[in-house]
Amino acid sequence: MSASPRRPLIRTLPAADGAQLPVSLLGKAFTVRGTLDTDGEVHVYGNVLGRINADVLVVGYDGYVEGDVVVRDARIAGRLNGRLFAFNVTLDSSADITGRIFHHTAEVAKGARIEGRMPWRPLNYFQTLEQLPENRP
Repeated sequence: MSASPRRPLIRTLPAADGAQLPVSLLGKAFTVRGTLDTDGEVHVYGNVLGRINADVLVVGYDGYVEGDVVVRDARIAGRLNGRLFAFNVTLDSSADITGRIFHHTAEVAKGARIEGRMPWRPLNYFQTLEQLPENRP
């Protein structure tokens, strides 16, 4: 087994060549246990029980994510239980979050439910993030 090359966990700039990154859809009927890892965009309408590493994450109204999420942009309309590390965060009015949201910019719609903290982080935090901090009780 070979080690994958080290890269920052969150890319702060879109693709350099201007090309669209691939989009993956996880439908309502799917449940994924484990790690989802993509350089593109992932839309979750089903369930993910585990970590998500992506450029962009969209959690649909019926979507549920339980675990750590590491993305550049997050748009949440469904439920998230865990830690979210995202440069830009948008929470829809139907969002239901339990956990911490580490962000640089955040937009929260009226009606969104957040049980936890939303610590702000400077830009350089995301540029140098190579491993996630340990969970604290």
